[in-house]
Amino acid sequence: QEQLVESGGGLVQPGGSLRLSCAASGFTLDVRAVGWFRQAPGKEREAVSCISSSGYSTFYAGSGEGRFTISRDTAKNTVYLQMNSLKPEDTAVYSCAAQEIAVVDHFCPLEESGYDYWGQGTQVTVSS
Repeated sequence: QEQLVESGGGLVQPGGSLRLSCAASGFTLDVRAVGWFRQAPGKEREAVSCISSSGYSTFYAGSGEGRFTISRDTAKNTVYLQMNSLKPEDTAVYSCAAQEIAVVDHFCPLEESGYDYWGQGTQVTVSS
């Protein structure tokens, strides 16, 4: 059964860093686009970043650009989101998502509708 599991969330002070992991089981993340999304309390889920199936292209929503870095480790079947200079407004549940289709491409969508598999999410809280 295809499954995505996020980890690495927690409580961090403003200005701190966290690295989130998105591990897949039952299928390979290789040659699949993967995205990170987040949902803050009382708000709609929003895109954070995505990485193309080729791994050559990455895209960031305005909120994380310059502070967040998405990457993949094919050997570990895992995608990471390195988050630096965290702010209180980054507090949210972060979820990863993957496309079902496996094809080499240099594009990845920043829309929820572009993804088929979703993890349960990991809580990130930025507070002093």
